[in-house]
Amino acid sequence: MTVYTHFLPPEYVAAAERAGHLRPDGMPGWPTYSRGDVLSIPSPGVHFGDDFRARVLARRVNELAAERCREQPGLTFLASLPLPDVDAALAELDYAYDVLHADGIILMSNVTGLYPGEPSWEPLWRALNERSAQVLLHPTSPPQWRQVALDRPRALIEFPFDIARAVTDLTLTGVLARHPDVRFTISHGDLLPCLADRIDESALWKNFAAVDCCR
Repeated sequence: MTVYTHFLPPEYVAAAERAGHLRPDGMPGWPTYSRGDVLSIPSPGVHFGDDFRARVLARRVNELAAERCREQPGLTFLASLPLPDVDAALAELDYAYDVLHADGIILMSNVTGLYPGEPSWEPLWRALNERSAQVLLHPTSPPQWRQVALDRPRALIEFPFDIARAVTDLTLTGVLARHPDVRFTISHGDLLPCLADRIDESALWKNFAAVDCCR
């Protein structure tokens, strides 16, 4: 999976704006995206502080993406999961794969300040490994963005740093070693080559099919 585009159905944007995301990640407004081969919901994802609403929103955007794919043969999509609720994420993973026929999932670099090596997420990684799942790891604003972003759009600087945190967390917590069949693609990975000599390089790279340094 090398080509993706973000999918912003009006229902998603409305839900995000109701939750206060009028300037997502510090951008002036919600962007528009050209057509790509793989649809995915971008940062800030589907969790805006309420677990129940995240479950509802994840299901809705996944169904909308699947509908778009049925209408336009050749498209596929990456499902959103309502993390940090692991049980709900597992249920949505099964539904996305077995009913909607998703091509994989999109996972934010952190969710409510939790990074992907979070111990309570281990059941999700086991399930993804069993499916040899494709996971697009995409950045979002770090939990401390108000202190570090200096009122600049977080995609400029904070996205590459938060992806670096997430990949380092996956490596140092042993997620990559325990679940070698998960197939990762990362976005905004500009800093990772610079960090490779600071952590085990083979552990860092062996699971990643592609590194996108351009989006």
